[in-house]
Amino acid sequence: MTSDFYQQSILPFAGIIIKICRAYTNTQEDFEDYYQEVCLQIWRSKDNFNEQSEWSTWIYRISLNVCLTYLKKQKNGHSTIVSDALPEEVVDNSKAFANDDINVLYNAIKHLSETDRAVILLYLEEKSYQEISDIIGSNINHIGVRINRIKTKLSKFIASKE
Repeated sequence: MTSDFYQQSILPFAGIIIKICRAYTNTQEDFEDYYQEVCLQIWRSKDNFNEQSEWSTWIYRISLNVCLTYLKKQKNGHSTIVSDALPEEVVDNSKAFANDDINVLYNAIKHLSETDRAVILLYLEEKSYQEISDIIGSNINHIGVRINRIKTKLSKFIASKE
């Protein structure tokens, strides 16, 4: 992967990747592995981007797919990610594991189904219902109802932990 591609096509969307990877990992080490794998897959699949959606939508979809794939592999006892050092700006922006309030929210989000996690993360990124449905491959008419149900689940979970 070239430095230019990373600087221009990935780094501006690092926040998206960080949030998704954070929601599907439990440790800083796993987070860093997932982040790197997402970046690698974005670079590998860049020629498949057909501009039918926004680049950010493409980033979301790849990030979710990578995280879900590796989550399933971890559940099955397979781990194929090999970590190198992340760029310093990503490490500095990814210290969410050190913030207790954010940890409470991410802990609650982790108790959701994999699809509900994706939906709420996109909602928290202020994506439109259309964008959310495009990214997760769901019907737009169900997104609003699903978000309300997720909010209720999260509120109940957080309240039960207080």
